[in-house]
Amino acid sequence: MASLHNLLILFSLLFLSIIHLSLSTRPTLNLPIPSTSTADIHDLLPKYGFPRGLIPNAVKSYSLSPDGSFVIELDRACYVQFDDLVWYDKVVKGKISYGSVSDVSGIQAKKLFLWVSVTAIELNSGSDMIEFYVGALSEKLPVEQFETIPNCKNKGLQESLVESI
Repeated sequence: MASLHNLLILFSLLFLSIIHLSLSTRPTLNLPIPSTSTADIHDLLPKYGFPRGLIPNAVKSYSLSPDGSFVIELDRACYVQFDDLVWYDKVVKGKISYGSVSDVSGIQAKKLFLWVSVTAIELNSGSDMIEFYVGALSEKLPVEQFETIPNCKNKGLQESLVESI
């Protein structure tokens, strides 16, 4: 437990000193996706190897360019409780290819007492884990945690979970 605590402190300190993460170029999967779509984005995620529950249920619209750049507009900014409390801005952007999302903006996770921005997401298909990057650091979480589409909440749930223990 102490090593996890030390890792989280190191994670937080390094994040504060990192401005930008440079990811290696990944080959993109060229899928015939229109630039603006009314289809459910949750059904699109599995075509890129990701579970449907990476994005909460309050999606208003999204667009996907042929190069993989996307913009997701939610009805409102909101919170979702996974292992950590996660905040989604009203607009989430990034670039998706099979098993990888880079240049992410609009998603933050609460680590200890800090909110840190998620900058990339990668699927580790051999281990059924998803790796979330915050700057140069990352955390792996099981894919099963993201199978169900989460509900957007107006307030964070972390405090209420602690009180119920």
